[in-house]
Amino acid sequence: MAREFSTVGVVGLGTMGAGIVEVFARNGIDVVAVEISAPALERGRATLKGSTDRAVAKGKLAEADRDALHERVHFAVGLDALHSVDLVIEAVPEHLDLKQRIFAELDRVCRPDTILATNTSSLSVTEISVATSRPNQVIGIHFFNPAPVMKLVEVVRTVVTAPEVVADVEALCARLGKVDVTINDRAGFIANALLFGYLNHAVGMFESHYATREDIDAAMKLGCGLPMGPLALMDLIGLDTAYEILDTMYRRGGRDRRHAPVPLLKQMVTAGLLGRKSGRGFYTYERPGSPVVVPDEATPLATESALADGARAIAKVGVVGSGTMATGIIEVFAKAGYEVVSVTRGAEKSAKVCEAVKTSLNKGVVRGKLAEADRDAALGRISWSATLDHLADVDLVVEAVVEELSVKKALFASLDEICKPGVVLATTTSSLPVIDVAMATQRPADVVGLHFFNPAPVMPLVEVVRTIRTSPEATATARAVCAALGKTGVVCGDRSGFIVNALLFPYLNDAVKMLEASYSTADDIDHAMKLGCGYPMGPFELLDVVGLDVSLAIQRELYLELREPGFAPAPLLEHLVTAGYLGRKTRRGFRDHSHR
Repeated sequence: MAREFSTVGVVGLGTMGAGIVEVFARNGIDVVAVEISAPALERGRATLKGSTDRAVAKGKLAEADRDALHERVHFAVGLDALHSVDLVIEAVPEHLDLKQRIFAELDRVCRPDTILATNTSSLSVTEISVATSRPNQVIGIHFFNPAPVMKLVEVVRTVVTAPEVVADVEALCARLGKVDVTINDRAGFIANALLFGYLNHAVGMFESHYATREDIDAAMKLGCGLPMGPLALMDLIGLDTAYEILDTMYRRGGRDRRHAPVPLLKQMVTAGLLGRKSGRGFYTYERPGSPVVVPDEATPLATESALADGARAIAKVGVVGSGTMATGIIEVFAKAGYEVVSVTRGAEKSAKVCEAVKTSLNKGVVRGKLAEADRDAALGRISWSATLDHLADVDLVVEAVVEELSVKKALFASLDEICKPGVVLATTTSSLPVIDVAMATQRPADVVGLHFFNPAPVMPLVEVVRTIRTSPEATATARAVCAALGKTGVVCGDRSGFIVNALLFPYLNDAVKMLEASYSTADDIDHAMKLGCGYPMGPFELLDVVGLDVSLAIQRELYLELREPGFAPAPLLEHLVTAGYLGRKTRRGFRDHSHR
C-alpha cells in the first residue's frame, strides 16, 4: 500500500518552488516552505499570494479555499525546519554543487525514512543522491512551470532508487491530480531532451540570419499549432536557464551537437539579456517580468529582413496542378478577389478540379463560413484550361504539381517562354531546392517559393522562400500577396525544410531515437510533450498522421544537406518504413490504427 504523505517540505521559493508549494497545499497537504534568508522567504510568500489571488480573481479558487491553503503553509528560514517532514522537494537553481550541499544537509536534518526529491530539469539525480547516505531514498520529481497548471510530472528513478519510493511518489502524483511518467536518470529526461534540441536549432536559425525572430516564431505557431514560438519560449524560460540546461545535456548526453548551446545564446546571457526576467532577450519587454513585448531597435540580429517597397501589382493569378494543394490554392485566391486561371493536363482533370473547388466552397456555405453570394463570386473569377498558353497575361503563376524536380524544371522552362516579363513565378515545393527550379528559367530573379500548408484554405501560414537570385521586389510581392490572402507570410532562405520542417522533423526524429533506446514508451513520450510543453499532439501521434515515409524522406533531405550527425534518420524509423508501417495511411505505424 502506498505511503501517505501528511507533511512535505519545499526548499527554494522561486517561481517553481512557490508553485510546488501551492500544488501541495491545494490538495490538503501541509507544507514547510524553506528559503535561505528572510528577504528570499518574503519574496516566496509574495509569489504564492500573488498566484492564489489571481486564481481567486479568475474564479478558479474560492476565497475560503485560498485562505485554507495559506493556513497549510509554514514559512521558515533554514533547512532545520524540515526535521519532521515525510518528503522534501528541492527547487533551487540548476547548479550541481549547490544541490549536493543541500542534499547532504537534508540527509543530516531529516528523519531516516524521509524521501528526498529534486525538481532538477537536467542535472543527474544520481550525482545529487550520492551526497547523502540514503541514495535509495532519493528521486527526481520534475514539475513543469507553472506547477499549479501543468499536468505533467516526470518521476526520475536512479539505478538504486527503491521500488517502494517510486511507487509512493507515483501515488502522490495521482493524489495531486498530475499525470506522471516514470523514467530513468538521463540528461534532459523526456520533455527537455526533446524540447531544447528544437529550441537550440531555432536560435541557430536566427543567429545565421536565415529568418527573423518574428517569422521563426510565427512559422512554428501557425504551421504546427504550438502555443508559443521557440524564441518567445526561450525568453519565457530564461536564456540563462536554457543555456545551463543545454550545456548540461551536451556534457551528460554524449556531446550531441544538437545540444551544444549556440554561441549567440552565451553572448546574450553574458550581456544580461535573459528574456522576460530581465526585460530583454530575443524580444524587448515593457519591464522586467512583463509578458508585454514592445518595439525595439537594438536587440541583436532582430532587424526585419530588408524587403524593398516595390511589390508588384497582382490582379490575375495562374495555378498549375490538379491535386489537393492546387485545388485549395485556387479556392484561396478566388475567395480573396483574384481572377484565377486553373491549368491542368486535359479536360478530365480540369473537370475534377472544378468539381473539387465547388464542393469545398459549398461546404463553406453549409457551415456558415461563406455567403452564397461570395461563393458564386469566387466561382465566377475562375477560368479552367488544359493549356499553359492561357497564362500569357497573368501577373503571378503558382505551380502545385508533383514533387519531382525534373517535372518542375520542365514546367518552369515552359512558363519562362509563355509568361510576360515581370511575372512572379512561384513553386509550392516543400522539399526541393527552389534555386534548381529558378535556374530552369532565364528569369531567376522572378522565381520564389510559396510553400502553402495543407489544407490551404484553412492553414494560415505560407513560407516565402527566396533564393540567392530572387529579387527584393519578387519577395516583397510574394509577402504582399500572402497578406492579401489573409495568410501570414514568413520569409526564409532556400534551405532544406525551410523553417517549419527543418525544426519539426529533427524533433520527431529525436523522439524516435528515444523510443529506440527503450528510454520510455511512445505513450509516455506523447504525454510528456502534450502535458509538459502544451503541444497539440505528441510526436508519435503526429508521425502517424504525417506518415512515417514522409518523415523519413524529409529527415534524409535534412541530413544530406546539413551533414549534421544528430540529423541522421533513426534506424527504427527506416525499419518501420521498410516494413510498410507508414502510419494511419496503412493503419499501422507507431500505433495500431486498424480499429479506426
